[in-house]
Amino acid sequence: MDREQIKKDRLRYTNNKASANLTYLAIVFDVLFFVSIYRSNVNTYYYNIKIGVSVLLNLVFLLVVFLCSEGVKTYKINYAYTLLGVGVLQLVRIMGYPMTAHNAITKVNASEVPVMGNAQFFWTVFFLVASAVCCFVAGAIGIHKTRVLETYKKQHGYV
Repeated sequence: MDREQIKKDRLRYTNNKASANLTYLAIVFDVLFFVSIYRSNVNTYYYNIKIGVSVLLNLVFLLVVFLCSEGVKTYKINYAYTLLGVGVLQLVRIMGYPMTAHNAITKVNASEVPVMGNAQFFWTVFFLVASAVCCFVAGAIGIHKTRVLETYKKQHGYV
């Protein structure tokens, strides 16, 4: 057996740790994002229904991505595609709190201040983009490895 054949055969017995670890990293970046948002207390800007929706979105994100990490670990291609969709949603979320809070002005002690300063805006956008990139890469690796394994199984009659 050549080296490439051995690599493909090993896929049958090992988990897809690269995709799983990248999904965990995506979760970490999302946690850093929402900690940055939720620890801010600028007047009462965040005290509305939007924060409740944001909390629910973060919980759903955490649950879905963790489920996907377990799915891609065992070479289930649908979970890899789901990760690609979640990555797109992470990019869309930039238009939510980071963008609206950065453009919003509120009154604090009779002076107008931005709800989210430039530094916080940069970091929240960075965390969402990093989370999205991790989801994209994890999904792409998952799709590639799953297809390689499925092809190998069909060629050798393991299906």
